Amino acid sequence: MLECRPFRLRDHATMQDDTFHDALIERDPATGLSSDPATGHPRPPRREFKARGSFVTRCGGCHLPQLNCLCPYRVTATSEARVWLLTHPLEHFKPTNTGRLIGDVLPDTEVFTWYRTVPDERLLALLADSRYAPFVIFPDDQPDYADRVVGMESVTERQQGGRIPVFIILDGTWRQARRIFRKSPYLDRLPVLPLATERLTRYRLRKPASATHLCTAEVAIELLRQAGDTSAAEVLDDYFDAFNDSYAASRGHEKLEAPTAAMWRLLMRREPGREV
Repeated sequence: MLECRPFRLRDHATMQDDTFHDALIERDPATGLSSDPATGHPRPPRREFKARGSFVTRCGGCHLPQLNCLCPYRVTATSEARVWLLTHPLEHFKPTNTGRLIGDVLPDTEVFTWYRTVPDERLLALLADSRYAPFVIFPDDQPDYADRVVGMESVTERQQGGRIPVFIILDGTWRQARRIFRKSPYLDRLPVLPLATERLTRYRLRKPASATHLCTAEVAIELLRQAGDTSAAEVLDDYFDAFNDSYAASRGHEKLEAPTAAMWRLLMRREPGREV
């Protein structure tokens, strides 16, 4: 559901990714300032980044260090359900973010940046589209929205009624996700679908508060599996494992000399004429 790993804003993982962040920000060439997309107000340039990871050469396709590029293992799949990511702005710039893996595997994935005061107009339009049956993926741990909580059977019912189920995943830390959930009035009318799973996280790039806290890609994998999109779930699961192994090896400056089991399965799926 979320990138479920609390961390300090200036923690080690964030520091490693600041160069990636700065490289993606568009700046006014005349002033050297970047603008906040929500307000249009300029921001001063950040100080030069010199921490570990600042000189890593990354692939322009997968954003991983080129030492262990993930692009050879990218496989696309189809699913009956859709995934829409409502992503906190800071998550876009982190190469350890797993939300982008979902879009790599499922081309119909939609990604929206969350700003509290400026809702994405395209998201609002899609929420109003009767073709879709959106569900907000969020824990059922508070009584004030208990009347909106539904189970996976509601997803099946909407699908049988001819609508396309949509899983809206709040992509950020727990604190960011709760803020998105509470500060987005356009989500208030949507059913809330908690993820019920026994899966423990295999994400190794950021330390979660609990093994039961899944990262964004893992949440999507479990949702797809429970919704009956098992093939798409399997592809995303293997792609997630390939990402996990590639990035972890790169952090240790190690080259993966041979594909892992998950990588081999992805390579097999890339064979011409083989459908996923």
